[in-house]
Amino acid sequence: MAAASTDDIKLIGVRASPYVNRVQFALNLKSINYELLVENLADKSEFLLKSNPIHKKVPVLIHGDKPICESLAIVEYIDEAFPEGPSILPSDPYDRATARFWAAYIDEKWFPMVLRWLTDSKEEEFKRAPVLEKLTEGVILMEDALVKSSYNNGKGFFGGNSPGYLDIVLGCHLAWLKVVEIDSSTKLLDETKAPALAEWAERIKSHEAVKGTLPTTEELFNLLRKSQQAQAASKASN
Repeated sequence: MAAASTDDIKLIGVRASPYVNRVQFALNLKSINYELLVENLADKSEFLLKSNPIHKKVPVLIHGDKPICESLAIVEYIDEAFPEGPSILPSDPYDRATARFWAAYIDEKWFPMVLRWLTDSKEEEFKRAPVLEKLTEGVILMEDALVKSSYNNGKGFFGGNSPGYLDIVLGCHLAWLKVVEIDSSTKLLDETKAPALAEWAERIKSHEAVKGTLPTTEELFNLLRKSQQAQAASKASN
């Protein structure tokens, strides 16, 4: 199969979305050229609503004239539709099932705690402390999963010598995790408690498929402040 051109692949998304970043990682890893169509989530375009009429969310990958929705489904589609380049999903059925298990844990259990920390009021500190505990617990669990993976055999990633499915799934959340670390004055990727994961995080952020794709901490704090100001203004007007 010939490499896809920019005309073939479009990605509807926003820079600050980790789920959009996830798809970008996968595209970059496969060396696929694409056009990023930046969406205004406050005033969603007809193209987005037409492309994802069920959830009306980003990311949406457009391959030719076919839309593919939901980031995990998109990553798997990219791996199957473009077999050239490094494989993203493990070839072994058990390893593939294990990777999907951890992906579900990250998206359904762990990253929601990041969002909860960012959205809970700072006046409600008694609600925020358990969130940090759960985030830390998740880091320890993922440290164990990383050590049990090919990483422990001298390879640098969950996926082996190059980033794979779990590297993409977890790596896309690192920018927002850094915001939580700064906001909470807590080092979650602690080298003493999770040395392998802390080392992995630096390695994945410096990988060519990831560099320049993750938003900066300053960008995310600015976005967070704007969101908090909008929420405060909305409450004041009610």
